Amino acid sequence: FSGIGGFELGFRRAGFDIAAVCEIEPYAQAVLRKHFPEARLYGDIKELTHERLQRDGIRADIVTGGFPCQDISLAGKGAGLGGERSGLWFEMHRVIAETRPRWVVAENVAALRSRGLDQVLGSLAALGYDAEWHCIPASAVGAPHRRDRIWIVAYPSELHGYGSGV
Repeated sequence: FSGIGGFELGFRRAGFDIAAVCEIEPYAQAVLRKHFPEARLYGDIKELTHERLQRDGIRADIVTGGFPCQDISLAGKGAGLGGERSGLWFEMHRVIAETRPRWVVAENVAALRSRGLDQVLGSLAALGYDAEWHCIPASAVGAPHRRDRIWIVAYPSELHGYGSGV
């Protein structure tokens, strides 16, 4: 769920190398190819596996994704994570389970709080990940509109207290 590369741009600016992106939409793929030519592009998350990444020499330290929001959004029909599009969270979950990254960063609409956040956090916990989340409006980073989004950062439970001296 790389979209046009917002996560990738932010992580690149923070000094990270972008090894791989995964996006099924052709327009977004073209944008990713232009701005992240060094990254291996995978099309369908349903076909992306740890074995395939290993074959391509890629180790995932951070897995990011803005999984589809259509079934979660208040503008949608409210199917939540049971919906065909937003249910792709479970494919991201599978990739996390297979690759065991040190960090996971996910983004979605604020309505996830009542339409599946419990499932997302529970599925991460089942993998041994602790998670923190917060809703941040686009206006908090200078956009001229509110547009609330939920941000989830997860890490293996053994890293609990990471950076705090605990």
